[in-house]
Amino acid sequence: MPTVSTKVMQRFLDDFAKTLADDEHAVLVLDGAGWHAATSLRVPENITLVHQPPYSPECNPVERVWLFLRERFLSLQVWPDKEAIIQACCDAWNALVDEADRLQSLCLQPWVKKVIL
Repeated sequence: MPTVSTKVMQRFLDDFAKTLADDEHAVLVLDGAGWHAATSLRVPENITLVHQPPYSPECNPVERVWLFLRERFLSLQVWPDKEAIIQACCDAWNALVDEADRLQSLCLQPWVKKVIL
């Protein structure tokens, strides 16, 4: 989706709920984005939303990725236009993806290791 909003979140929830088998229930852990907690959201019965506490980067490993990208590639710069900003973000992401070990080191929190290993 090219945008984020409560309407888009509702569409995602509805579409995702349809992919679950009758005997499945999904728990989605969400950050504090406004569209994740909008009172107008109708959460399907086979989905439970769990909201993270405010500023809890240890619960959301991708927060470390955003911090790394900002610090290493995107801080203290001025871009001439929207296209240049998008290109700088794409370049930063592609540089990180080329460093798979770095991505893993940023995201593989101790609690994640216990869950997946």
